[in-house]
Amino acid sequence: MFTGLVEEIGTIQSILKGTKSAKIVIQAKKILEKVQLGDSIAVNGVCLTVTDFTSHSFAVDVMAETIGRTNLGDLTAGSKVNLERALRLGDRLGGHLVSGHIDGLGIIRDFKQEDNAVWVSISAPPEILKYIIEKGSIAIDGISLTVAYVDERVFKVSIIPHTKDVTTLLKKSPGDAVNLECDMIGKYIERFLNFKESPTPKTGVDMDFLRENGFL
Repeated sequence: MFTGLVEEIGTIQSILKGTKSAKIVIQAKKILEKVQLGDSIAVNGVCLTVTDFTSHSFAVDVMAETIGRTNLGDLTAGSKVNLERALRLGDRLGGHLVSGHIDGLGIIRDFKQEDNAVWVSISAPPEILKYIIEKGSIAIDGISLTVAYVDERVFKVSIIPHTKDVTTLLKKSPGDAVNLECDMIGKYIERFLNFKESPTPKTGVDMDFLRENGFL
C-alpha cells in the first residue's frame, strides 16, 4: 500500500524491452535508503518489485499486463518518474490509501494558471469516470490529489506550488497519458451491490428423499 505522497523524482537510466515486457533501471537516492530485494516501490503510481539495486539505482521487471495498462511503456532513458516507497505500519497517512494497481489511463487536455495554482484537466473513459467524485481522492501518476471538478468527459485537479516542485505532473504536456487509480472504496461498494451469490447446491438429502427411502 502507498499514500500517494511522492518522495522523490527518479530518472530512467535504461530500459531493456522484451517482446511484451521490460526491465527498467531507475536512478534515485532517497527511496534507496535501507532498500532490500523484494521491496515494493511505486513508479508513476505502479507498484513494482525491486529485483536489483546499487547505491544510486534500482531495477524492476514490468510484465506485459502492466505495460498495456499504464504509461510505463512510453518511458525512455532520461524520463522522469514519481517514486514512493510502500507504506509502513505506523506511518502517517498524509494522502489516501493507494494500492499501486492502475485502473487505466487518462489524457491531459490542458493546463490553466489560477493565481498560485494550476488547474489540470484530464479526460478519461466512462469506466474510470464513474468512480470519480467531486472532492474525492484520485492518484494521478502516483500523486494523491483531490478532484475539484468532474463531468461525463473530464475531471480537474488543482496543483499547488509544492506539488509542482516535487512531482512530474506539470512537466507533462497536453496529450500525454497519465496513470489513474481511483479511490478503492467506490470499487468495493460497486462489487458488493452487484454481486450475486450462486444458489446453494442441494445436498441430495431432503424430506422427499427421506420419504422415498423409507425413513419417514
